[in-house]
Amino acid sequence: MWPHIRGIWSVQLKIGINRVTVTATVTLTAGAVLAGSAFASTAHAATPPTPKIVAKGGFVMNNGTGKTLFTKSADTRRATGSTTKIMTALVVLSQKNVNLKSKVTIQKAYSDYIVKKNASSARLIVGDKVTVGQLLYGLMLPSGCDAAYALADKFGSGKTRAARVKSFIGKMNATAKSLKLKNTRFDSFDGIGGGNNYSTPRDLTKIASKAMKNSTFRSIVKTKSTKQKVTTKSGGYRYMSWSNTNKMLSSYSGAVGVKTGSGPTAKYCLVFAATRKGKTVIGTVLTSSSEANRTADAKKLMDYGFKN
Repeated sequence: MWPHIRGIWSVQLKIGINRVTVTATVTLTAGAVLAGSAFASTAHAATPPTPKIVAKGGFVMNNGTGKTLFTKSADTRRATGSTTKIMTALVVLSQKNVNLKSKVTIQKAYSDYIVKKNASSARLIVGDKVTVGQLLYGLMLPSGCDAAYALADKFGSGKTRAARVKSFIGKMNATAKSLKLKNTRFDSFDGIGGGNNYSTPRDLTKIASKAMKNSTFRSIVKTKSTKQKVTTKSGGYRYMSWSNTNKMLSSYSGAVGVKTGSGPTAKYCLVFAATRKGKTVIGTVLTSSSEANRTADAKKLMDYGFKN
């Protein structure tokens, strides 16, 4: 098998007392070869190849330790689409003593906004009284821009709706600053901005990581669908049914969130998170070319994250 070792054995027979010394040398040499080979094989298997994604930007980290696991143009500013709504929800849930059962009367301005912007909708009905908690479901599941408007109007400060919305967006930017995010700015409550609404894969992941510390947020974003009983203008009630636009919840084992986004400039975006065996991987892909590629990108990155 090893001719050089056989040769050494033949020498051992001649030199007698030195046989033990030579034998030890051979054993160590062979063992080192075998151990080195096994180590190299293990090391190779433990380092999966870095995935290639279609999205122009991507970032993944271990949500427990904060360790960066993957980057691709992670600090390049890009349009974020409705992933902006993660910050909208975070600002609402960060309000002191926020009352999730407090009711908000749906205004015509919210539905007019949806029509004007051709925006995604929670199909809120003018005159209905919807709780803050329900609005958060309407914000995060069907990605309702009307729900975002209602929340900004409710939690901003000022005498006019315009002033309150401006105040709320100011809170979004103040929160970004408090998280030390230097590449994030919001000029809207829903991602439909005036050209000055941007973030990065790294920054959005950090926003989502902060939001995921809130139990209400975690519960909402992992919900696949919900039916909510709301009070109508006449004092009766109706049920609102919402399904989550994040299909990863059904197609990826351990998925727990977070938010889809899309738009003419943003293309296809996704902030994602999954938990397996106590480890949570969280990340973002921005500017993917299609919904299918966005999903494929996210799955690749989560698979990679769990192996590292």
